[in-house]
Amino acid sequence: MKRAQMASPAADTEHSHSARANKRSKVDSDDAADSGDGWTKVEKRKAKKQKKTDGRLSSNPPKFMYAKGEIMKRREAVGISDVRDLILHLAADAPPLSWVRVENPRSITKVVALLIPGLTPDILGLPPLPTSATTNPNVPLAVPLPPAQHPEDGLFGVPFISSTFTYACPTRAPGDQSRMHSVLNAFFQGPVTSEEKKRRLTERLTSERAQEKSPMRYLLTTEQMIKNGYPMPSYLSETFEKSPGWVETKVSEDADTLLSPSTSESPRIYALDCEMCMTDEGKQLARVCLIDYASGIVVYDQLVKPGKPVVDYLTRWSGITAEALNKATATFDEVQAHVLSVLSATPTPVLLGHSLESDLHALKICHPRCIDTAVIFHHPRGQPLKPGLAWLTKKWCRREIQNRGEGGHDPEEDARACLDLLKKKVDNGPGFGEFKVDMESIFERIGRARAGTVRSAVIDHGNPAAWHGQKASTCIACKTDEEVLEGLLGAIDSHHFLFARFTALADARGWITSKATSDAAPELVPPMRSTPPPEPSPAELQPVLAQLDEQLRRVYAALPRRAALVLLTGHADPRRMAALNARKTAFEGALRAGPDAGPGVENLRWTSADGRALEEEVEKAKRGLLFLGIKGA
Repeated sequence: MKRAQMASPAADTEHSHSARANKRSKVDSDDAADSGDGWTKVEKRKAKKQKKTDGRLSSNPPKFMYAKGEIMKRREAVGISDVRDLILHLAADAPPLSWVRVENPRSITKVVALLIPGLTPDILGLPPLPTSATTNPNVPLAVPLPPAQHPEDGLFGVPFISSTFTYACPTRAPGDQSRMHSVLNAFFQGPVTSEEKKRRLTERLTSERAQEKSPMRYLLTTEQMIKNGYPMPSYLSETFEKSPGWVETKVSEDADTLLSPSTSESPRIYALDCEMCMTDEGKQLARVCLIDYASGIVVYDQLVKPGKPVVDYLTRWSGITAEALNKATATFDEVQAHVLSVLSATPTPVLLGHSLESDLHALKICHPRCIDTAVIFHHPRGQPLKPGLAWLTKKWCRREIQNRGEGGHDPEEDARACLDLLKKKVDNGPGFGEFKVDMESIFERIGRARAGTVRSAVIDHGNPAAWHGQKASTCIACKTDEEVLEGLLGAIDSHHFLFARFTALADARGWITSKATSDAAPELVPPMRSTPPPEPSPAELQPVLAQLDEQLRRVYAALPRRAALVLLTGHADPRRMAALNARKTAFEGALRAGPDAGPGVENLRWTSADGRALEEEVEKAKRGLLFLGIKGA
């Protein structure tokens, strides 16, 4: 089984002659079987045709062949982005790659990619990476066959890998000199094709030219409001349960026209900003500001008398002081009633703000028409991140706000910033304030290929549907490697491309620390300790390796013939890199804090030698391994 996975060009020529001979004999035998009384049932004819097809594919099976010469020309090892492009070549419409040749790729029935951090050359019996300047460390390594007897050190490795794959190709994770970047992000995100880029640009220009310059086009949809945690009016959605003290705007429009008004409708638009203070019972409203969009006039600016004793005025953020709030006479109920009366006009006004859901929660008001600058403007790194108001104003309006230091924010200043941002958006079109990075998910690219018939699945820890698996046909959230295995086995038959990740080995080796919640970004990171913990003993690792070996065997057994199995480790041991980065971060933090750094700061050091050591450890951590194979008959 092992040596059928990869082949050299010389072996390939010899194989083709035998394949043609085999094909001729196969066809002759099929023709002989068809001779007889001249009658053939449709079912038998179909079966015979399928038999011929299977025979033809068996005579010329798909295979991977590394192009050693091309790999040696590269300055760096095969990258995670190169592995992603290989997946796109197999499962979608990406062109062939220079560093690996795939023979007969269209006969591949499925593509399964497994990410298994924690696998290192020593576990698999591979030699350490060459250190000699005359030896290229990027060329594929021959994988030794599994030992016949249990080794003396007690570490039996992963026999499935040794018996299935012929070569291990070194890989390099993304990153800079001092840090390793996300392997998952590099694998799942890639540049769009030039054709898709042109199509998107044409579609955007056509759309923007066809629409009038109206603020109403930027109203949040019901889905956007729910996604961003807005308190929903009952006539729009029943997803928000109002507790006592909550009110909602009365409207005259029906639900269909409320969020899709005609272009002739010109409701009033008010920019809203609220500031809070901390009381015995949590945060309470301290100030409200409303500014008219058309005139720029402040229509309402009111301090709110707190109903409970104030324990923190949050001056650094709110700008509220004890002296100012002592002069407040309006109660929360009076302020809420006034704002509600302003919003209950006909046609229903529009509220504008930055992360406006927070202001509505502070006022305890549900309002249907909202424009949110945190949604219509993009963060440079894309969703689900949201840009800050001060950053947006400096970037797109060329002025600074919220620069009063300890004096805190001014709600009028923040509200005017929202006004200016919306006017810029209206004048320049929907594409203004969006970062066209020309990147897309691997699943978007796969979804456009082969008339959209390719189904994909992500089976991973955490909640992949909220992150790297958003565009996949199916996402299966798991908590353990056993759940990953069961999810993968259940999805193989109905999907063409599948990705799964097994993390038990990396966890056993102390490489990773899970995020605080299951919905968080499922990137597993090394613990930021000053010194890495000791490596577990072979006796402690062996049960984990045995379980991994059994899981891989079950996955392989479930694959159909001519399925491609792509196994990558992603990176090497990141703990030493993480420990040095922790020291560097602590040292830089102490420098910024100055005299307020606290006790123990005198023991913090970071030298040029530490910097060189960090760079070396980063390069070591970036090294990974790639295994490519095709399941035979």
